[in-house]
This record gives sequence, structure tokens and C-alpha cells, in this order.
Amino acid sequence: MELTILQQIILGLIQGITEWLPISSSGFVALAASNWFNITSVDALVRTALFFHLGTFLAALIYFRKEVGDLFYTLFKYKSSSEVYKKTFNFILIATIISGIIGILILQLLTGIDSALELTGKTITGAIAILLLVTGIIQLKPKNKGLKTEHNLNLKDSILLGIAQGLATLPGLSRSGTTVSVLLLRKFDDTTALKLSFLLSLPIVLIGNILLNAKDFAATSFPIWGLLASFVFGLLTIHGLMKLSKKINFAWFALIFGLLMLVSLLI
Repeated sequence: MELTILQQIILGLIQGITEWLPISSSGFVALAASNWFNITSVDALVRTALFFHLGTFLAALIYFRKEVGDLFYTLFKYKSSSEVYKKTFNFILIATIISGIIGILILQLLTGIDSALELTGKTITGAIAILLLVTGIIQLKPKNKGLKTEHNLNLKDSILLGIAQGLATLPGLSRSGTTVSVLLLRKFDDTTALKLSFLLSLPIVLIGNILLNAKDFAATSFPIWGLLASFVFGLLTIHGLMKLSKKINFAWFALIFGLLMLVSLLI
């Protein structure tokens, strides 16, 4: 990931702002990296997008510090923890394991495609556009507000969310949009769905970076400025954009943007 300081900041800004919206931050980071900065390797795009998630990971860690603290307490004091903390902890643990396995399989598939085909910026744009359309369609379905909260979490929720988050390894398929949509379809209320979705992202982002990007941490090309930009913009926008995402149906934004991207390929 040899990027200039300006390129790092641009990608960090995109990640910091779009992470909290159900429109695929990975897709937009990959789109910018492939079209503006000539990164056309699918593997490199996935790793780059995942790396900049570390900035918003730190922002979410601060924003949800109470919830994270409760989960850490449950980890070390499981027997004495409340039932709701146990359910949330079990939900995140099981879903993370499932999504990790699916994510690794998808990444291997993408790497195979990358080595077999000579991909261009237009090819990547087209693929991301299609996945944005899928994201939008998924989000159009959930309309009725649910009544479930963390107290109602069960094994089926963990499995479904693990699958949804694993599939979101594909750049362009929104992780937050997909997981929130599944939770809403499971009749969880908006606030709980958003909170669980972001809490669910924390371990997988950290583990994914340890497995895929650990060697870059010691490299001289370590994009610290992009990471800092992702963190700062993520922290500045998380509260406002989370409120906005509950009032606006971003499904139409994803659909329109995806269609515009496909049209641009024909011009």
C-alpha cells in the first residue's frame, strides 16, 4: 500500500465518513483506490479497505466504550455477568467465527480471480456497482420497526449475522447495510440493530487486519496519515451520521449510485 500522504488522507476521509452509512465504505474506498490511484489488484483493494477500517474501528471503540467495557467484563467474569451481557457476548463470538470463515473463503476466491484475470478499473467499478445495487435492494425490504432488543438474541441470529457479515467481505456489499437489514428483518428495533452491527464489526476488523495486514505495520510505507484521517473523520461524524442513517433510507442512494456507475461505464 504505497500511497502518498494526500492519497492516504483522501481514502481515510472516505472511510471515516461512509463507514457509519449503509452504503459500503469498503466499496467506496476500493472505487477511489482503483480509479484514482490505479490499484487494480482485488487482493490489494480488499486489504487496503480493511486497513483503513482500523481508523473507524478506533473511533467506534471510543464511541461504544461502555458497551465494549461490558463485553470485556463478560469475557473475564462470564458467570457473574447479567443474562443480556452473556447473550450479546455469545452473539458476537459465534457470528465473528462464522463471518471469519466465510470471509477467508471469499478472499481466497477473489485472490484466485485476481491471478486468473487481468482486472481494470472499469471491471472493478462494474463489480462494485452491481454489489451496491444488491445492497440497496436488501435494504428496501425492512420497513416495519421491530420490538426486539439484546435480550432477545438467540443462536439463529448469530448464524444469520455471521453469514451476512462474511458475505460483506466483497467490496461494494455494505457490511453495515447488510447486517442491519438482517437484524431488522429479524424484528430488532432500529437502535439495537445499529448498535449490534457496529459492535459486531470490531472483532472482525481487528482480527482481519492482524491476519492480512500485520506485515505492513512494520513497513516503511505504513499509511499512518490515512489511518489518522479515518479515525478523526470517523470520530467527528459517527454521532451525526448514525442519527441520519436512522431517518433516511440510504437504499435509494446505493441504488442510484450503483446505476450511475454502470451508466458511466457505457459512456
